[in-house]
Amino acid sequence: MDRIILLLARGGVLGLVPKAPGTIGTLGGFPITALLLLSGNFWVYLSGCMLLVPLSAWICGEAERILDCEDPGEVVFDEMIAVPICYLSIFALMELQGDGMPGLNSLFEYELWWVWALCGFVIFRVFDIWKPGPIDKVQSLQGGWGVTMDDVLAGLLSGLVLGGGYFLLK
Repeated sequence: MDRIILLLARGGVLGLVPKAPGTIGTLGGFPITALLLLSGNFWVYLSGCMLLVPLSAWICGEAERILDCEDPGEVVFDEMIAVPICYLSIFALMELQGDGMPGLNSLFEYELWWVWALCGFVIFRVFDIWKPGPIDKVQSLQGGWGVTMDDVLAGLLSGLVLGGGYFLLK
């Protein structure tokens, strides 16, 4: 079981990359985002994001125990689950504006979808590395919660910036 936990916690091999494993591991969040987009339903997407948070806390906490290390750099599952959280605000705005949330296939029909994806990635990495205000403070939570919640907050803050940009430009 420990091997499975470490495989998940490391995002396969993404967390084992010697330089910038958090940045590389963040890329592993795009397949998770794609999986959540398959339904094309905002509420399914939101529910998936919410369910991933306690799952990440458990996986990251177990990885800390197995590796006997607090917040090991090779553990990137927390970054991975934060990626879909970054895009929640855009999908919520689409839903509220009556456009409906795109499914995975229809996402590519949106003009410049890749720009929003790239912006979300960059903004998230900035907040995850910088850790302003409460993002830094939640790292003191026990077990995998501290590992996970700083990324969740960085994802939410990134989403506010990204959603604000989307709202202003739409």
